[in-house]
Formats: sequence, structure tokens, C-alpha cells
Amino acid sequence: MAQTALITGASSGIGKEFARYHAAQGGDVILTARRLPALEALAQELRESYGITADVIACDLAAAGGAAALIAEVENRGLAVDILINNAGFGGHGLHIKRNWEDEAAMIRLNVQALAELTHAFARKMAKAGQGRILNVASTAAMMPGPLQAVYFASKAFVMSYSQALDEELRALGVTVTSLNPGLVNTEFVATADLAGTGLSDQKGASAASVAKIGYDGMMKGKLVVINERRLSLLLNWVTPLLPRRMVLRMIKGMQQKAA
Repeated sequence: MAQTALITGASSGIGKEFARYHAAQGGDVILTARRLPALEALAQELRESYGITADVIACDLAAAGGAAALIAEVENRGLAVDILINNAGFGGHGLHIKRNWEDEAAMIRLNVQALAELTHAFARKMAKAGQGRILNVASTAAMMPGPLQAVYFASKAFVMSYSQALDEELRALGVTVTSLNPGLVNTEFVATADLAGTGLSDQKGASAASVAKIGYDGMMKGKLVVINERRLSLLLNWVTPLLPRRMVLRMIKGMQQKAA
């Protein structure tokens, strides 16, 4: 019996690659994002390539009530969610006090509130069924504070902490929760977050397909936290925590400052 994966932010980037990889395993998908034409094109591609069932639900999870609307639509269509991949999210560059508050608030609604609301709703159903997999896309940003992206880094710290706690709560009930913490990925993120011209954007990013595969495979193995590169894992787990916190803050700020 094919497992159905609900994938948020599925219209591009890592979300799109999650959908392709899951469909290649013979799994059905529920694709959601704001851009309906992109979702419909992807759904058609997956149906033709893999013979799976692909449902499309256009939804803005950053809007007030967006997550509740998605949950209700999934229920109205009678769809069961065996795998939840919370991939949707965005960042934003600049001094917190100079950024538009509504942009920061929308980031919190999407990166934190919508993710938690979807997880809460579908994890309850998974626990009742005695099985399920949840993959929450965080970031290596989750593992340190981020001057010049203060809200984004903090939102991903929430995702990582929340995911680990839920895994401990739910594992005995047959449900695992994995936090995927990738480094820079070649997606629309840099442009959307206005990071062009920073040291961070000058780095060589990983492909969205490679990150999706590593994250998905880690989820299926029930891993707690997945980092897509060994070098990053070593640095973030064993080197950065030993450095003085002020030094780390200056390093991160320097990476995110734009060239004059």
C-alpha cells in the first residue's frame, strides 16, 4: 500500500525534490504551496513519471489561518497523511529593528506556527494509527544565533528543539520526528532572503535533490537530526560550541554582512 506524503513548500527547491524522491519510491503525494500552476505542473510530472496519485492544494501558510485551512481541506478530501514533510519557510536579511514587522511576523507564522500547527494535527492522527513519519526542515542556522537574520535563525532553533522533543514523546507510539538541518542549498532562498552579496551567498551550496534525499532517507531511518555534510556536522557539533559566544556572533554577523 502506497504511503501518502504531505509536502509543504512543494512548488520549488527542496520541497519539489522531496516530492520527486517520494514519488520515485512509489508513494502518493499531497502538494501544497502558494503557486498553483507550479504545483499542478509538478503533480502532472509525477503522475506521468511514476503512476502515483498527486493531490494539489494551493495555500498560503504564512497567512493567518493558513495552516487551519490546509488541515481542513485535507480532511474534507478524505486524505490520510502517512508522512508529513514541513518544508515551507523563508528568511530575511537586515537589522531586526529596521525590517518591516509584518515580514518578520509572517516568517514566524510560517516557520514556527504553521509547522507546529500541522505537526500537532497530523501527529495526533499518526499516533492513533500507531505509525507515521515527520520531517521538519530546520537549518544549520538552528544551531547558533544569527545576527542580521535574527528571526530566521531563532525560528529554525525552535524547529530543531521542537522536533527532538516530539520525537521523544511520540516514538513509543510509532511516530518518529526528524529535524533536517542543511547548510546552504542552491534554491530561491538566497534571493528571497536578500542575501546576495554576503559571504554566506558566496559559498558553494548543495543541490536541492541531494539534500532532499539525505533528509528523506534519514527520516525513514528514524534519525533525530540530519545534517547534509559531514564537515558541517563536525564543525557545528564539536567546534562551534567550544568557541566563545561573542566570537561566534561576530563570525555569523560577518558572513551575513554585504560588501560595501
